[in-house]
Amino acid sequence: MRAIKIHKTGGPEVLTLEEVSVPSPGAQEALIRVEACGVNFIDTYFREGRYPAALPYVLGQEAAGVVVGVGTEVSAVQVGERVAWCGVPGTYAEYAVAPVGRLVVLPQGLSTRMAAAVMLQGMTAHYLLHSTYAVKAGETVLVHAGAGGMGLLLTQMAKRMGARVITTVSTAEKAELSRGAGADEVILYTERDFAEAVREATDGAGLSVVYDSVGKTTFEGSLKCLRARGLMVLYGGASGAVPPFDLIRLSTMGSLFVTRPTLKDYIATREELEWRAGDVLGWVADGSLKVRMEHAYALADAAQAHRDLEGRKTTGKVLLIP
Repeated sequence: MRAIKIHKTGGPEVLTLEEVSVPSPGAQEALIRVEACGVNFIDTYFREGRYPAALPYVLGQEAAGVVVGVGTEVSAVQVGERVAWCGVPGTYAEYAVAPVGRLVVLPQGLSTRMAAAVMLQGMTAHYLLHSTYAVKAGETVLVHAGAGGMGLLLTQMAKRMGARVITTVSTAEKAELSRGAGADEVILYTERDFAEAVREATDGAGLSVVYDSVGKTTFEGSLKCLRARGLMVLYGGASGAVPPFDLIRLSTMGSLFVTRPTLKDYIATREELEWRAGDVLGWVADGSLKVRMEHAYALADAAQAHRDLEGRKTTGKVLLIP
């Protein structure tokens, strides 16, 4: 089978397409023929070496496909079932193995491409809004990168919870996408200071929570958007890692909170996984949650997919199709 491997860390050029052996499932694992896999910023962090991994390494942590084999102790899924999963390395490939406890069987009518497009980002948006900070009806939240895959999902979910949503985007075209997802106000950060705009939009009160996936270039401004005892949720670093930060400044800015959550800690139990995946896949299946999929690349073009994602040339979800 073919897979995308890295033998050293670096830029997109370190991604190589190779012939490798089809993996064998362990006793509590399933072998899945991958029909679509998601491309996420976490993949670029492993590629860069920002997150450590033993090399050589097959990239990718999100996919959907059809079960073609199961281990000797597996009864929860059967050969022929369509499943999705995330948080398990090795999905940039034609076949992958995953622990059966991490697999979710797809609802009828939901395509594997759609499942691969929403599994990781959808559950991330779910935990950010329901658990990292439990958004209440009537609250105002700020979502950076409002036209990206995460931004569009966060906006829709926050609106269904009754929140007022402010987003930031870089272009007028992306602003329209964000408004289409339900954003109440959209700030073009290329034209005005977003922190000042948020203060104006909240009559100087500031926000209870900011959802920031950009990192280096937005971190300081995001803190300025918060009210006293507000929460800064840094869940990504698309512009780079945040520089060292003196925690005493959190007290001088209003006893602020900062958290850097990750999905694995919010789907650590089967109960949480089923709750979040069940909500997200169910909403997509019934049409109440829209997933934007405009960018599908062949597996061999994984490097270009990374370039486009990091260059912010994409909107919505990026997929690889083996």
